[in-house]
Amino acid sequence: MKKIKLLQQITNEGVVAVLRGETPEEVVEMADQAIAGGIKVIEVTMTVPFALRAIEELAKRYSSTAKDASKYAIIGVGTALDPETARAAILSGAEFVVGPSLNPNTVALCNRYRVPVMPGCMTIADIQAALELGVDIVKLFPGNLYSPAMIKAIKGPLPQANIMPTGGVSLSNLGEWIQAGAVAVGIGSDLTSEAVKTGDYSLVAKKAAQYIEAYQAAKK
Repeated sequence: MKKIKLLQQITNEGVVAVLRGETPEEVVEMADQAIAGGIKVIEVTMTVPFALRAIEELAKRYSSTAKDASKYAIIGVGTALDPETARAAILSGAEFVVGPSLNPNTVALCNRYRVPVMPGCMTIADIQAALELGVDIVKLFPGNLYSPAMIKAIKGPLPQANIMPTGGVSLSNLGEWIQAGAVAVGIGSDLTSEAVKTGDYSLVAKKAAQYIEAYQAAKK
């Protein structure tokens, strides 16, 4: 039941912050600001040095079952290339696993522990294979290679597929992706680049609030 609840929460929130940084401390600060701005689903990528430290700290700081809304967030891991990485992240507190590609062994590991897994897919064949492995949400990646019309094309032969585009999603096109049928979107550098450039991480919170506003408008 926990897996089903997490999937429902992720799709209800609709916006996933994909965070990369130079240190775990920087990523924790980004996450704090994104959560303050209203994004409640945080993906810490394994490209961050000592990424597991950031996941562990955020998992302690926030809980998806917290009664205090300010302390509610779902913390997951991204760029999980193999089952070993996924398992280490789960043990550190990650509640969902995202990969850049479809790795059957990673999917099997996540299914074993009833953890939502979202592998990156580029083709109909990838998506069909993911569905046959028991994947609930596939990450359309890199999203900037496609337009929102790609979701309609996918759902022609695979109407049961739940698609989350990541990469290239921006404030200007988020609404198009949601209206095309995306169950959620992943937001990467557009959320954090200005803050990293200026050193003012409060800009992450401001940008996060704009994304949440755009998402809610698209869902109406």
